[in-house]
Amino acid sequence: MSARKADSTKNQLMSDILFANTYFLKHDLKEFRNMNLYAPLGTLYAAAYVMQKGYSAALFDTMLADSEEDLKASLELHKPKYMVIYDDTFNYLTKMCLTRMREAAFRMSEIAKEFGCTVIVSGSDSVDHLEKYFHHKVDFAICGEGEQTLGELLDYLQNTFASNEVARQSHEQSHPHNINGLAFLESGKITRTAPRKVLKELDTLPYPAWELVDLAKYRELWLKHHGYFSINLVTTRGCPFHCNWCAKPVYGQVYNSHSPQYIAGQVKLLKEKYSADHIWFCDDIFGLKPGWVKDFDEAVNKDDIKLPFKCLSRADLLLKEDNISHLANAGCESIWIGAESGSQKILDAMDKGTTIEEIYEATRLLKKHGIKTCFFLQFGYTGETMTEINQTIKMVNDLMPDDIGISVSYPLPGTKFYERVSSQMKKKHNWELSDDFEMMFDGTYSTEFYRVLHKRVHKEYRTRQLLHEPLKRFTSLWKLPVYAAGWMTSSRKLKTIK
Repeated sequence: MSARKADSTKNQLMSDILFANTYFLKHDLKEFRNMNLYAPLGTLYAAAYVMQKGYSAALFDTMLADSEEDLKASLELHKPKYMVIYDDTFNYLTKMCLTRMREAAFRMSEIAKEFGCTVIVSGSDSVDHLEKYFHHKVDFAICGEGEQTLGELLDYLQNTFASNEVARQSHEQSHPHNINGLAFLESGKITRTAPRKVLKELDTLPYPAWELVDLAKYRELWLKHHGYFSINLVTTRGCPFHCNWCAKPVYGQVYNSHSPQYIAGQVKLLKEKYSADHIWFCDDIFGLKPGWVKDFDEAVNKDDIKLPFKCLSRADLLLKEDNISHLANAGCESIWIGAESGSQKILDAMDKGTTIEEIYEATRLLKKHGIKTCFFLQFGYTGETMTEINQTIKMVNDLMPDDIGISVSYPLPGTKFYERVSSQMKKKHNWELSDDFEMMFDGTYSTEFYRVLHKRVHKEYRTRQLLHEPLKRFTSLWKLPVYAAGWMTSSRKLKTIK
């Protein structure tokens, strides 16, 4: 790795750039209670990239902050020229484009302007709502993968203030029109430059700028709430599959991967320098590239740096190339599968590309290898009736995964699903917070129905889970009457609503 100009935020207070993410954990009560605290990885990659170019940087960490107003203290401390509000596009909570976090981005931009900063934003929500962001004092918006665009933009802006002739000539040659992947206001109108091609050789990127994060505080909170310390990593960018409800505003259908050796090096760093106990690989799909999981298994075991980890995958992918056995040997503790539905009709309508049989077989093999199996479930897709809902509940009851996460279909701009339901969209186009659960189009049933269904499925699942493994879950058996009562109550209410 190349040397980079590091700002520890302790020894060097003034910085060229102050970075921030838009997701405030304390604004999202459900996630704040869960306290699954992960640093903004995408933001740290961008910071590392520009630090490698010679810029000094600091981080206003919204995961630890109380509110947007805390930004003022960071601006006073670091006195940056540039405020870069850079979304962590590896975090699914950021991808949801929650309106509360959009408001936070607006306020941070306005505060930064009060301090005389040039404000730059990067994220899918800003691309979808350029006019609104420019209205709230943003100067430049990055469209697409951000590191290279940000680096070129900063070089241009630095030359704007340069005093020597060479720098001024360079500035004239590098007009923002020539920087791909950028949007800005020109004579009161929005100008967008040509799209930026995504980076293919991901190993050329420096490691994320972990030195900007108060990892001691993260570790303290993880140990307090969970008894271990987990850190997030990503091995890939993009997804080549065609699930028609999944938004891909940054990478599209392109899929690029770090080498197993690059990722093993990051695991080694996090384990030895920052005392990580666990890794969350936050890829859309972990280990898709043929042979990748096998090589990663060999790399972490060869250097004795294996850590327990969780990741996301697909049922069909798990059944290839002995992937499950290599995942287990590499330290995989749990896998979240995008099961979505127990109805093949709904999976096909989603263009999911998986079968119910693959979900059953992958779950069987994961349990055989001692890997916890967790399901993402999605209700409310177009064409779903109680028949398909009951098929999904049956699948959960048959397979008894170790955990489930439930959502309702969420139309995001740029997806085929959004186009399909656009004529049925209601006034609200984004959730305010992650537990909003509002149906934003005219589905088969009402928002109230799906909110009660969410409770009913969860309560039934938790009841059956305790009955299925009473010894394993002995300390939670006192919750059984509560879960059972919730199951019965929500079932009765559901019938009334329907």
